[in-house]
Amino acid sequence: GYARTFLRQLEDTLGTALDRGVRIVVNAGGLNPAGLAAAVRGLGDRLGLRVRVGHVEGDDVRSRVNGEPLAANAYLGCWGIVECLRAGADVVVTGRVTDASLVVGPAAWHHGWARDDWDALAGATVAGHVLECGPQATGGNYSFVGELADPRRLGFPIAEVHADGSSLITKHPGTGGAVTRDTVTAQLLYEIGGPAYAGPDVVARFDTVLLSDDGRDRVRIAPARG
Repeated sequence: GYARTFLRQLEDTLGTALDRGVRIVVNAGGLNPAGLAAAVRGLGDRLGLRVRVGHVEGDDVRSRVNGEPLAANAYLGCWGIVECLRAGADVVVTGRVTDASLVVGPAAWHHGWARDDWDALAGATVAGHVLECGPQATGGNYSFVGELADPRRLGFPIAEVHADGSSLITKHPGTGGAVTRDTVTAQLLYEIGGPAYAGPDVVARFDTVLLSDDGRDRVRIAPARG
């Protein structure tokens, strides 16, 4: 019921993350977040690592649906993630949450945002939307990807999210693709309807978002209103 591939990835990186104080938030819990959380604890025991694991439940809504569905899940927001991080979790496992919430949760925890800090939450939601499809933001969703450096090995995007919700999108040096206003815009407009981007944490107003260059492979997103 969960993504077993995550455990294989974590086996190579968990020790480094713990040594460096890096928190990991993942929606690989699928239909069984508690099961994956238990498996992560077991992995830590096998590797001789002390790892604190939290998981988020509440997305399973089968009891509210008529009949006997195999699965029925609702998208949760960021606040379960925030509470796990506040409680000291090194790894947070979720089931169904919005993709953006994987970014909004750590940002809200780190900066101490309240549930009605609408503009900050909106800014982090925008950053999460840019990151949620990986290297689509570094050229994979860009019509002129052939013009970019090394389009076959696109780097993954990174968001530096600030206390006011503004963010800076970048990528690791030496990786392919690019972070430009055009590549970020291509992903920003991906899979949205109107300018009011509704989520469980905030309605982000995409018609307030401004992009600006901040150096090579660095694009600033500010402001965003919620």
